[in-house]
Amino acid sequence: MTDVLSRIVAHKKEEIAGQRREMPESSYLRELAPSDRDFKAALQQEGPAFILECKMASPSRGLLRPDFDLDQIAAVYGRHADAISVLTDNTFFGGHSTHLSHIRARVRQPLLNKDFFIDPYQVYRARYHGADAILLMLSILDDARYRELAALAHELNMDVLTEAHTEEEVQRALKLQADILGINNRNLKDLSIDRDTTRRLAPKADSSRVIVSESGFYTRRDVRDLKDKAGAFLVGSALMAESDLEAAVKRLIYGEVKICGLTRPEDARAAHEAGALYGGMIFAPRSARCLSEETARTLRSSASLNWVAVFADQDAAEVARLARVLDLHAVQLHGRESAEYITNLRALLPPECEIWRALPVDGDIPPPPPREVDRIVLDSAGAAGFGGSGHTFDWRLIEHRPQKRPLMLAGGLTPENIQQALDLPVSGFDLSSGVESAPGIKDRRKIEKLFNIIRRH
Repeated sequence: MTDVLSRIVAHKKEEIAGQRREMPESSYLRELAPSDRDFKAALQQEGPAFILECKMASPSRGLLRPDFDLDQIAAVYGRHADAISVLTDNTFFGGHSTHLSHIRARVRQPLLNKDFFIDPYQVYRARYHGADAILLMLSILDDARYRELAALAHELNMDVLTEAHTEEEVQRALKLQADILGINNRNLKDLSIDRDTTRRLAPKADSSRVIVSESGFYTRRDVRDLKDKAGAFLVGSALMAESDLEAAVKRLIYGEVKICGLTRPEDARAAHEAGALYGGMIFAPRSARCLSEETARTLRSSASLNWVAVFADQDAAEVARLARVLDLHAVQLHGRESAEYITNLRALLPPECEIWRALPVDGDIPPPPPREVDRIVLDSAGAAGFGGSGHTFDWRLIEHRPQKRPLMLAGGLTPENIQQALDLPVSGFDLSSGVESAPGIKDRRKIEKLFNIIRRH
């Protein structure tokens, strides 16, 4: 056992003794009902499953989330998680058992209680506060104690996530008939993270086990890189450290998706609820989806998206004014704007407002835009600079082209072809006509279908 674990376990024994004095098992055992939420089943649906974690701090990174608002966390996780992990260790992670009951009352997902389980008392306490599964770490348990705790959990209809970090621990887990195997990518000796731990250890287990890869995931691409090795992913610190929790969750599960050409508040809300990170509004006069400033203001306030406005060869001062008035995340240029124009625009924009540049692809990838451009949007040449054409370009052109700047794929994307685009080396996807029933009128069913395909593949 490492020094960090030794300290935690030693303190845990003292903590349990104190909890037992304050609230002995005899005071609530008769009230315990078996779990009625199936943790294992939540991890076995098609595509990767996501266990999203609540924790205030960690030994490796200290305080992660000063504003630890459980209601806000429950609202976000309730919209996107397959299961929710609640860390209840207080001294080292800032947790508490009551966090379980608080979260449970606000979500429908099964709850995993993550703690350093060494005593049967903790299993009873976990179920009392609403846990549907517990984490058992082979690094701190011998086989006899593991069997005792696992048997008690199963008596309460709770699942067990058995955590291993080494090949020896994986072999122990298999002999102990662990049906949900968690592979921790964090080295508990030095607290470093290596996702190759899952790549190396997962093949040691047979296909009947549910494999959960733990730690080190930030983006959808991180998950896709290991989707053939693990069926579920547990993510905590990477999310808790982000001030915009929902944006972080969307990047992890769906990647960076923009629904562009929005004209109606109900469509903006549908995009936000489905998983979109960005919402696009168009000010290019020749577009069928062009908005007035008044309509844009209404649209802007209808959904908590990162808003991007599309312009084409328009006055830089006016572009900058609208960026300030609408508090835009980015302006997206779809015309023939020169390098000089872009440099001047950068000076006029608020510092936090990004510049995205749409480049038409016709036979080859155009040269990179000026350095002031934060993100590149590759669109089909037939899009006339305005998007929403419904045409794709040859995606093979970007298959082996690593990009120094974030790259968005646009042009002709639909729920029917998005799966073929998911492995391309891009940061995200920009859709408009592919999720519409008419120009500027989005189809909620198409939007939901799109994000379900992205999530499950």
